[in-house]
Amino acid sequence: MVRNKALGALAVAGALVLSLAACSDAGSGGSATEAGGSGEAGGLITIIVNDPANPYWKTEGDVASAAAEELGYEATVGAHKGDTNTENTLIDTAIANKSVAIILDPANADGSVAAVKKADAAGIPVFLVNAEINETGIAKAQLVSNNAQGAALGAQEWVKQMGETGTYVELFGAPSDNNAQTRSNGYLTVIGQYPDLVQVGSEVADWDRTKGHDKMQALLQANPDITGVIAGNDEMALGAIAALKESSKLEGIVVGGFDGAPDAVAAVISGEMAYTVLQPVAVFSKEAVALADEFIRTGTAPETEKQSFDCILITPENADKMTEPFTYSG
Repeated sequence: MVRNKALGALAVAGALVLSLAACSDAGSGGSATEAGGSGEAGGLITIIVNDPANPYWKTEGDVASAAAEELGYEATVGAHKGDTNTENTLIDTAIANKSVAIILDPANADGSVAAVKKADAAGIPVFLVNAEINETGIAKAQLVSNNAQGAALGAQEWVKQMGETGTYVELFGAPSDNNAQTRSNGYLTVIGQYPDLVQVGSEVADWDRTKGHDKMQALLQANPDITGVIAGNDEMALGAIAALKESSKLEGIVVGGFDGAPDAVAAVISGEMAYTVLQPVAVFSKEAVALADEFIRTGTAPETEKQSFDCILITPENADKMTEPFTYSG
């Protein structure tokens, strides 16, 4: 029963992703442009992530930087920490430093549009990773995890471990990031098919472990008898686990995460977390640099601007195949 319903949700999620990709094709295209086509690699690639204190974003910057240097570029990594003013300053610096490309994890789906436009107007191609902006035809590519597919995968496992019944709470990511709503919608698509699973609370914890801990404490005070927690990312889930342990409530509560972070994988192996959903950040960060290199050398942009990369469910059965941070070897 769980499998059939969840597979239906996965099919719906996949159709939505394909529809998005088809729509974005009209705004991009693979033709040569004036900004690229130097014929050779070289120069500075500026990489801008959210916050390297989070292992997910640190991996994003590390992988992109290593890929750029391997291809013969200089690389620098900056962090905006979700602030569009800081992001704008970093874009100005990239322009002043005559960067040949920018790899950007945007701070805000709407608020980052102006910064991308500024770089594009300066003749610097921008390749977005991890999160999208609400406009096409400016960035050369927008590479993200297939969040709808990943959320459905996670929710399927969560429902199974919940036994299709119980009360639960949700920890929601930063509302400025479209990924937060996409994952929450993906959870609901699956969980909503089970009337005996009842959500009794939801809090925004902004992808942050400390906030996840504090919001979980508040949710637990209001709902002491919950049997499940589903979180938009691993950091919030790990914060929730810490709060549940402090209250001696973790045993018997199903906690699900999303990212595939090393600490989360360790928690899955230890039994504290039910599962995590691996985002292939190491894959699409490297691919963004490869696309930037192609554009710099040939002037050819990707035929499809918005590209998604499928996620992988990580459980105790396959957690040992996580050989490096955010890297699955199975």
